[in-house]
Amino acid sequence: MTQKLAPLALTIGLVLVAGLASPDAIAQKKKKSAAKPKAPPAPTVCSDFFSVATADWMKANPQPATGSVTAMGQLTERSLQQQRELLDAAMQGPQGNVQKLLGDFWASGLDEAAVERDGANPVAPLLARIDGIRKAKDIAPSIAALHQVGIPVAFNFGADIDLRDLSRHIGYFSQGGLGMPDPEFYTRGDADTKAVMQRYEEYVQRILVLAGTPADRAAADAKLVVDLETRIAQSSKPIVSLRDIASNFAPVETKDIGKTYKRLQLADFLKAQGVTDDVVSIANPQLFAQLDALAGSLPPAQWQAYLRFHVGNAMAPYLSKSWRDTEFEFRGRVLRGQATPPERWRAVLDAINTAAGPMVGHEYAARFVPAGTKQRAEEIATNVRGALVRAVDRSPWMGATAKTEAKAKLEKLKIEIGTPRRDLDYTVQPMGRGSFGGNMLIASTWRHREEMKRIGRGNADRRWDVLPQQPTLAYDIAQNRLIVTAAMLQAPVLDMSADTATQYGAFGALVGRELTHAVDYKGRLVDAKDTIRDWWTPAENDAWNALGQRMVTQFSQFEDPALKGVKVSGTQTRDTNLADLAGVELAWDAWRSNNAAADATAQKPFFQGWANLWATSSSMQAATERAATSVHSPGKWRVNGPLMNLPAFAEANTCKADSAMVSKDPIRVWP
Repeated sequence: MTQKLAPLALTIGLVLVAGLASPDAIAQKKKKSAAKPKAPPAPTVCSDFFSVATADWMKANPQPATGSVTAMGQLTERSLQQQRELLDAAMQGPQGNVQKLLGDFWASGLDEAAVERDGANPVAPLLARIDGIRKAKDIAPSIAALHQVGIPVAFNFGADIDLRDLSRHIGYFSQGGLGMPDPEFYTRGDADTKAVMQRYEEYVQRILVLAGTPADRAAADAKLVVDLETRIAQSSKPIVSLRDIASNFAPVETKDIGKTYKRLQLADFLKAQGVTDDVVSIANPQLFAQLDALAGSLPPAQWQAYLRFHVGNAMAPYLSKSWRDTEFEFRGRVLRGQATPPERWRAVLDAINTAAGPMVGHEYAARFVPAGTKQRAEEIATNVRGALVRAVDRSPWMGATAKTEAKAKLEKLKIEIGTPRRDLDYTVQPMGRGSFGGNMLIASTWRHREEMKRIGRGNADRRWDVLPQQPTLAYDIAQNRLIVTAAMLQAPVLDMSADTATQYGAFGALVGRELTHAVDYKGRLVDAKDTIRDWWTPAENDAWNALGQRMVTQFSQFEDPALKGVKVSGTQTRDTNLADLAGVELAWDAWRSNNAAADATAQKPFFQGWANLWATSSSMQAATERAATSVHSPGKWRVNGPLMNLPAFAEANTCKADSAMVSKDPIRVWP
C-alpha cells in the first residue's frame, strides 16, 4: 500500500525536486514552452457553432489548392450527375417519346466520331444563305433568319416583363451583336486590352477559315468583322447600366417601327419571329439608328464576313474537333482562364440544356422528385408564409397601411415547386442520332420560337427564367411567386431522411429569406395588384436602413475565417445578411408553431439544418476573390451571424450571456 503524503510534505517534495533540476534543464524547459504557444481552445457550440456543426464535412473536404468546395456547390454537381444518369437511361432504354428524343440528342453529342464526320455540314445552309447576300436590302432578312435559329446577330431580341403591365411580356430590342463580352474591349486603349483584341482578331480569322473563307482573304475579312463590331460597340451602353431594368424599358408602338428603321426592316423582323404584339421596347435608339445606317452604308461583303463569323462562333462548340479547339483556345483559355476543356459529357449536357432545357427539366422532375417530397416542400413553404404574415402583423417598423399591403401580397403569393405551373410546349421534334450540330440548330430554333410565344398578354407567368434541373430557390418579384426547382428538393436543402426540425432549419429558412423579399426593400416596389409603385413610407424606409446599418456594424467586426487580418465587409454583404436572419427567424417561428412542446434536444437539429447549407472549404485565392466581390458573407458567418441574434439558439444550447454565440446587441428583422 502506498502511503499518502500530507499536503505540506507534498509541497516540500515538489520544491526539492525543482531544486535538483539544473539551470540548463530549466532554461531548456522555458525554451520548449516558448516554442509551443498555447493552442486556442477547441470550438464549442456556444463559441463557434459553425466549426462544430460542419466538423465532419470539413474533414471530408480539406482546403483545395484552387477554387472552393461548398455544400451547395456539391448539390449542383449532384444535379449534373443526375441529369447524366437520366440521359444515359434515355439513350439506352427510353420510356416514351420524350425520352427517345432526348436519348437520341444525347447520343448524337457523345458520338465524337460521328461529330467529326459531320464536320461543318450543320452550318452549311446558313453559310450558303449568307453567300447569297448581294445588296443592302438582303442584309436585314439574313439577320432575321439567324435570329430565328437562335443565333442573335447585330442586336438581341427577347421576351421580358412589360413594366406597365406585369401580366404580360413584350419584346425587348437590346444591344448585342459583339463577339467580345463587353463593349469596352473595343473602346479601351490600354496595352492589355489591345493585346486581348489582337488575340480576338486572330480567333476571328481562324473561324472564318473554318467557315470557308479563303485563307488569303481571311485576315482582311477578320479586320472587317472587328471594324463592324467596333462601330456597334461605340453606340452601346456600358454593361453596368444594363442592370437597371427601368432605365432599359422604353416602349414604342410596333406600327411605327418599320418606318423608323427602314434598312433594318424591323417590322419584317418581328413578323419573321412570329411576334404580332403592338408594343416593343427599344431603350437605345441611337444604337439602332447606327445599325440602320450601317445596313445601308457598309459594303455587303463586310456584312457577309461578320455574319459568317458569328455563325461559326455560335456553332463552334457543337461541331468537329478543329472548330471546338479553335473556340476553346480563345474563349476557354484567354477569356475564361481555363486550362483544359470540360469533359465531353459536360459540354454536351450544357449544350442540351441551352437548347432544350425545359424538355430535360420535365423528365428530371418526374425521375428525381417523388410526390411526397413535393408535398413536404409545399407544406413547409406554406407554413413559412404563414409565419411571415404573423411577423408582418407584429412588426414594430411597419405602419398599418404597409402591413395591409404586405399581407395582401402574401395572400396572393403563388408557390411553384418542381416545375412551372404553366409552361409552353417543351417537346422538341424531330431529332435523331445522326448530327449533333443539326440537332442543336433544330432545338435552338424551337427554343427561340417558344420564347417568342411568351410575348403577349397573359403569358408572363409561363416558364421560369431558370430550369427545373438547376438548383434554385428564389422569389420572382414580377410574378409574386416563390420558385423552387426540382433539383433543390434534396439534401442539404430538403433532406427527406432528416427530421422536420432539420428540414425547417434548411429548406424552411431558405424559403423565409426569399419570401421576405416580397415585402422588404425590394418587394416594396410592387404592390398586391402587381402595380409598380413604392408602398413604403419614408419612416419605414428609415427603419429598414437603420436595421441594415446595425447589421453592417455587427458583421464588420467578424474576421474572415480564411484570410488572417481581413474583416467581413458588412456594407457589401448587408442585404444578404438581413435576408439570412429573416429566413432563420421565420423558419423557426413556422416550426415552433407546430412543435410548441419540443424540448432542447428536439430543437437542436433546426440549427444543424441551417449550418449544413453553408459548409465551405476555400483556397486562399478563392477566399480573396470572394471577400472582394461577393455579396455573401463567408459560410462561417452565414451560420453564426443569424444564430447569434436568435434567442432560441442560446436557450436550446444553454449558452451563457457572455458566449461568442450570443450577440450583445441582437438584431431582429421580424421580432
